[in-house]
Amino acid sequence: MSQIVPIKSATLSEDIAQQLINAIVTGDIPQGSKISEPELAKRYGISRGPLREAIVKLEGLGLVTRTANVGARVIELNLADMLDTFTIREALEGMAARLAASHMPTTEVDSLYALLDKHQAFLDDNQDEHYAQQGGNDDFHLRIIQASGSQKLIRLLSHELYAVIRMYRHHTADQRSDPRQALREHKAILDAIANQEGDLAELLMRRHISRACRLLQQAMEQSTHSTQ
Repeated sequence: MSQIVPIKSATLSEDIAQQLINAIVTGDIPQGSKISEPELAKRYGISRGPLREAIVKLEGLGLVTRTANVGARVIELNLADMLDTFTIREALEGMAARLAASHMPTTEVDSLYALLDKHQAFLDDNQDEHYAQQGGNDDFHLRIIQASGSQKLIRLLSHELYAVIRMYRHHTADQRSDPRQALREHKAILDAIANQEGDLAELLMRRHISRACRLLQQAMEQSTHSTQ
């Protein structure tokens, strides 16, 4: 009989952190809500130790803030932070696309074309509903970042900014227009990468993210006005 290996605390805390990230990104844990350790420990059936480790990770990702005498709370999205985040994202992802044009293997290029076909099929089958739940292997942007080959870029974009960017994308998905335009832009970026045209790939990626930023700004401003 093979020996049963107990789940390590670090593995458990990573699993819980991922579940909490998804809950925050999708709004299951609302913006601005207080993080209650007893409630979450009960909800996920875990002890407080791994939960605290997971919450510390969320703080590092910028999804949770901690204030003296108040405790930990989920961040609240705001326009100034979005503009700052997307300005950084535009520069870094443009660089990632340039590097990916030199480093992405043919097999990954082909896999990304297949991914975009999957996204196209989703739009065809869902009346152009936004594909907001992209994540991990289904996230076009994340795949290009990982193909850049730059560990510093991957860390900055995939770990330090990625969760917050997903949160902005998810919470304004219904207010953004024309998902097929975004798909066309993705295909143009991938064509440039496939042809090893680094300058063009960077230019197209920066334009794509700049456009996304403008649309997010409009959506957030409309949301603010509608609640006033």
